Amino acid sequence: MSTIHSLFTPVQIGALRLPNRIMMAPLTRCRAEGAHVPTPLMAEYYAQRASAGLIVAEATMVLEGNSSFWREPGIYSEEQVAGWRMVTDAVHGAGGHIFLQLWHGGRSCHPLLNDGRQPVAPSALAIQGDEVHTPEGKKPYVLPRALRDDELPGIIEGFRLAAVRAQKAGFDGVEIHGANGYLLDEFLRDGTNRREGPYGGPVANRARLLLEATDAAIGVWGAGRVGVRISPLNSYNDMRDSDPVGLTRHVAAELSKRQVGYLHLMRGDFFGVQKGDVVTAARQAFAGNLVGNMGYTPAEAGAAMDAGTLQMVAFGHHYVSNPDLVGRIQRGIPLVEPNPATFYSPGPAGYTDYPAAD
Repeated sequence: MSTIHSLFTPVQIGALRLPNRIMMAPLTRCRAEGAHVPTPLMAEYYAQRASAGLIVAEATMVLEGNSSFWREPGIYSEEQVAGWRMVTDAVHGAGGHIFLQLWHGGRSCHPLLNDGRQPVAPSALAIQGDEVHTPEGKKPYVLPRALRDDELPGIIEGFRLAAVRAQKAGFDGVEIHGANGYLLDEFLRDGTNRREGPYGGPVANRARLLLEATDAAIGVWGAGRVGVRISPLNSYNDMRDSDPVGLTRHVAAELSKRQVGYLHLMRGDFFGVQKGDVVTAARQAFAGNLVGNMGYTPAEAGAAMDAGTLQMVAFGHHYVSNPDLVGRIQRGIPLVEPNPATFYSPGPAGYTDYPAAD
């Protein structure tokens, strides 16, 4: 019978030797200020959670003018680099390791958040069935503009420069955000990518932008310090794909060739609409560190590691309310449930005021 012991053994991610196999999943918390600049409050928040084997910091804009959450951070200005340096210094001072998640919001962005700019996407298809938070309250998503092929090198350069700035800000590596219905995921899945040409049609073409962004980051960091996150089943942000298992297999195989530090796989759908065994497909095609995410219990994660299916597990919402999550799991202390009302609210309430167990 499996135990959770495997969670507390070291794991190698590239040149990094991590002390345990528990990852803090990237969590958008909307505590940046001004021109999307990280704050001392954010440094405190991440340092509180430094016992994670690896922290992946929240979705961070690689290019100006692509805000989707109003108060999310960026990594395209020197002021932002300095703000993130406060965060990485605090995490390292507490003995932790931290990657930055590089992100482009794509069609989830809104003109009211971006000086009137129309959002961009692979195809001119708006998000349906949801609304976005803006300074004027909740608003419907707008119709995005389809990007031209000749604009895509500029997107890739944005990811490359963001990787350079993340290095300058003191991060230990970067994660490419290819999940949850943002730009790279919009290109990846055929429900949102209806284009023709080199970035549309078969999965090899649809995956091209994600892999080019990954290659750009590898050129800066080396493969071992780059992770990639995908969510082939998740219908969040009005997403779908006709063959999520095949998509997973293709992307995993391509990332395996590149020997990236890890593949971070969201195994399910927030809304339970789309189903399939993407974990088996990823494990069969990817030879490196596979990180599982979405609904894992410590016991299930330990069993998956004992079986060799996973090398790490990423916990999300429980990291909001349990800064000492690693210690709580190790000591069998019940986890505190978070308050969703404070997920995206400004200030320390529901952010840095959750106490450790001791």
